[in-house]
Amino acid sequence: MTQPTAAAPDQIPVAEGAQGKVPAYSWYALSILVIIYVLNFVDRNIISILAEDIKADLGLRDDQIGFLYGTAFGVFYALFGIPLGKLADNWHRVRLMTAGLAIWSAFTALSGFAKNFTMLSVARIGVGVGEATASPSAYSLISDWFPKRMRATALAIYSSGLYIGGGVSLLIGGAIVEKWNAAFPTDAPLGLAGWQAAFIIVGLPGLLLALLVFTLREPVRGQSDGIITPPPKDPFRGFFQELIAVIPPFTLIGAARGGARGIAVNLAGALVIGGIAYLMADFTGNAQQWGAVGIGYYAIFSWASTLKRRDEPTFTLIWGTPAFLTTILGYGMVAFMSYAASFWAAPYAIRILEEAPSTAGWWIGGPGALGGFLGVIMGGRAADWLRERMPTGRLFVVAFGLTAAAPFLYIMFTTLDPTIFYIAAFLQSLCGSSALGAAAATSQDLVLPRMRGTATATFFLATTLVGLALGPYMAGQVSTMTGSLSTGGLSLLIAVPIGLVLLFIAYRTVPTAERTLLDRARAAGEEI
Repeated sequence: MTQPTAAAPDQIPVAEGAQGKVPAYSWYALSILVIIYVLNFVDRNIISILAEDIKADLGLRDDQIGFLYGTAFGVFYALFGIPLGKLADNWHRVRLMTAGLAIWSAFTALSGFAKNFTMLSVARIGVGVGEATASPSAYSLISDWFPKRMRATALAIYSSGLYIGGGVSLLIGGAIVEKWNAAFPTDAPLGLAGWQAAFIIVGLPGLLLALLVFTLREPVRGQSDGIITPPPKDPFRGFFQELIAVIPPFTLIGAARGGARGIAVNLAGALVIGGIAYLMADFTGNAQQWGAVGIGYYAIFSWASTLKRRDEPTFTLIWGTPAFLTTILGYGMVAFMSYAASFWAAPYAIRILEEAPSTAGWWIGGPGALGGFLGVIMGGRAADWLRERMPTGRLFVVAFGLTAAAPFLYIMFTTLDPTIFYIAAFLQSLCGSSALGAAAATSQDLVLPRMRGTATATFFLATTLVGLALGPYMAGQVSTMTGSLSTGGLSLLIAVPIGLVLLFIAYRTVPTAERTLLDRARAAGEEI
């Protein structure tokens, strides 16, 4: 076992032992992280309530709108999440989160100056790269601020920012766009349309919040698990190694380090993934979507294929553990439905139910935020309660989030009654959100403290490259092909049977994986 070491000057012990009382500072720091995550999802999700205005102004299709919300953001969020997750494992997590917050806030504001599809796509990519710093840092910090027995609850509280931010974005966005367009029907300041002003207004506060985030204290890494991990001497070395391993075309450099076989494997993977992406682009007529997805999946393939050589213990506990992979992919199916339902809810209400943007924002955003908040908190508490009684208890909560949300999604995209629609949207948010804390805590429990940032980045690969990059786009693509947004929404239900199969495998494998964690890490070369 690694011997305890003295904390660095900026690493303050803040968490008690497994049975001790959680210090007040941990709760204060968690509240700041929640605010960050709220802003994270305001900036990410506001495009939903603005979609109809953006579509009309820039002449876009539903599949292009789905691309802007999901793929343009999600692919680069996922890719840069890997090296930034590694940096969160090795460097000062508070400083990393501060820098990321400033970056994504600036790009959100810059989205307001976009004049075409390409400019808005680039801005959304910038938002994705900046936001990739947040959750790897936050998950790792929370795991050090709170003992294992409280971890799902703490992560669920943090995750509530997702639903609060998603709801607030609709409330704010709908109000801004209506009031701006009413106040400036012609000769608007700087020639900005209402949707452009909304991006600028929600982006600027993040630059001020970054100053507050900078004041948070860094906890001792691994303290809550009794595995205190001293910081490495060269924290950025691992970051650049991961950057080379995952960002094309530098991936060929990483592959070359494995010799001729490494290059051959990498090129073969690129050929297969590129071929599939080409066929999908030809079938759908959307080269941007499948080009971006192809880049994303090739990059992840490159990273995973070199990780075993660079860090065999981390590879073994993440990519070499079926329990970890099926847990995150099972939750990825929940995200597939949830992201798409939350995004297309406002366009459905405005386009099909003929609701005003401010009305749709109020009745989707407010109840959606409340439903998401209640769902993720109750789901986190239920997950911890069940985990104390059975090793697989948390997985039941993930399965509930997948199946219980499905009927309400069906009602959302078939009803023509606004009241029924808003009630169904609330209940869909309530049920779908319950799964997040359980899935996140399970993924954290299956790795060592030094791997938590990387594990979090991998967890978000499933939520982004599966859930965010495919769900909203697929609904938009089906809507474009069929001329029916209702049909697009209903197509999301395919996630339910796929997710249940994945979660059943996780149910069978998680107990053994958790029980053998240290033994498998040692066998892979970890010095514990």
